[in-house]
Amino acid sequence: MTAPQAPDDAPPTSMTHRQILQAMSGLMAGMFVAILAGTVVSNALPTIIADLGASQSSYTWVVTAELLAMTATVPLWGKLSDLFNKKLLLQLSLSMFVVGSLLAGFSHGVGLLIFSRVVQGIGAGGLTALAQVVMASVIPPRQLGKYAGIFGAVFAVGTVAGPLVGGVLVDTSWLGWRWCFFIGVPFALLAIALLQRTLRLPTTRREVRIDWLGAFLIVAGVCALLIWVTLAGNEFDWASWQTGALAGGGVLLLIAAVLVEARTAEPVIPLDIFRNRTVTLTTVASLLVGVAMFGGTVFLSQYFQVSLGKSPTVAGLMSLPMILGLLVSSTVAGQVISRTGRWKRYLVAGAVVMSVGLALLSTIDAKTHFGLLSLYMAVLGIGVGMLMQNLVLAAQNDVPAAELGAATSVLSFFRSMGGTIGTSVLGAILANRVTSEMTKGLKDAGITVPAGEGSGESSVPDMSTLPAPMRSIVEHAYGVATADLFLIATPFALLALVAVVFLKEKPLKTTSGMERLAEESGEATAAPVG
Repeated sequence: MTAPQAPDDAPPTSMTHRQILQAMSGLMAGMFVAILAGTVVSNALPTIIADLGASQSSYTWVVTAELLAMTATVPLWGKLSDLFNKKLLLQLSLSMFVVGSLLAGFSHGVGLLIFSRVVQGIGAGGLTALAQVVMASVIPPRQLGKYAGIFGAVFAVGTVAGPLVGGVLVDTSWLGWRWCFFIGVPFALLAIALLQRTLRLPTTRREVRIDWLGAFLIVAGVCALLIWVTLAGNEFDWASWQTGALAGGGVLLLIAAVLVEARTAEPVIPLDIFRNRTVTLTTVASLLVGVAMFGGTVFLSQYFQVSLGKSPTVAGLMSLPMILGLLVSSTVAGQVISRTGRWKRYLVAGAVVMSVGLALLSTIDAKTHFGLLSLYMAVLGIGVGMLMQNLVLAAQNDVPAAELGAATSVLSFFRSMGGTIGTSVLGAILANRVTSEMTKGLKDAGITVPAGEGSGESSVPDMSTLPAPMRSIVEHAYGVATADLFLIATPFALLALVAVVFLKEKPLKTTSGMERLAEESGEATAAPVG
């Protein structure tokens, strides 16, 4: 199969500042959609599951299905972006998101809802990988920092708006939970239209042999491992035959994938990119950042609602300090990097500040003042803002243009993988810690609880129905348990700091990915065939 050859009037390999800003509008709308899809249902899920009459395990799968599909398909989208027209792939991923959102909004059973979340996840995987690849294609690394800062701002707004919008929609009787899915559709359609009008990317002629076997083995192996870490500790014990089957099967599938990828001409993940020290270290750092950041912060909303007694809407607003810290630091660091060309110092500073923020959050409890909590969250957000996006910049600057898609998707994949693993493992730790703290508190208070209650299940308790003594015990238990999660996440941030310290700072290139690809293609054409 062969990609179409660029016509004579193909767009140039570089874009003006105005054209870049126009193209960014479509990319930003698409990225906002991807983030919104993952966050808007967080506060609405209890209502959704109750309305559909589904079980607690269904609750888990509605969350997991989208995350699994997104994480597992990111490498494949990245590889496709190196072979096919990136604009068409972006529009395809947005179209899949629209279909998944409509199916979810019209679902009358939990089976269709879970399937629709898979479709949404595949689309979100494409958006996650392709938006950064397209940015690297049209913007030189030296200028990428300031534009990446804008994306950091979109990430921040989408992250804080999702839970808040979801809570408001559920609390508004004439809208309801179905609009949690419908609300992203106009943004996705707008992004498709904007990309069609503004994004001009040349299509080069390449012989395409997609490694479908390798893609299948990677997706199957990753899904097996993600299902294991998601369900272990909830649906079955960590030490059980299910663990052996899923973990062992996942590892064997990934070993087979490595063997296949090492022998194919067009691997989904080119293994030789890991010979590049920058790619290897940024990949390790991305994995650790995913574990530390997502694993720690995903339970903050639960802490706000249970320990501090806030409503879903207020809980969404309470995360603003962290999001504002991320927004400001990513924007400012991006501008300074573009002006000076120096990037390593901001990665190191970001890792240090993120570690400090996690360590500070490990001291919270049910009585922590919101002012102090806001300061701790802002520190964490500032560190993440300096670190997360600029890891991608460092990797993109140090790989051939023909491998931009693969390198970018590898970093996104490992960050998502780390977030999934961190969320699942720390969620199991949270449940166990809550159980032990509640058991201790009830025993000290002389309260006898019927068997099965206070067992640390993953559902958030309805605090309004609990008597005052019981409510105080539950608030304390969740406060202590949440602090422990940040304490556990802190060493992962410190390991990310070690990986970043060993990065070698290289000057940022001043040509875009399109221009570099044209140069590389010219060199390959001029080189004698061996």
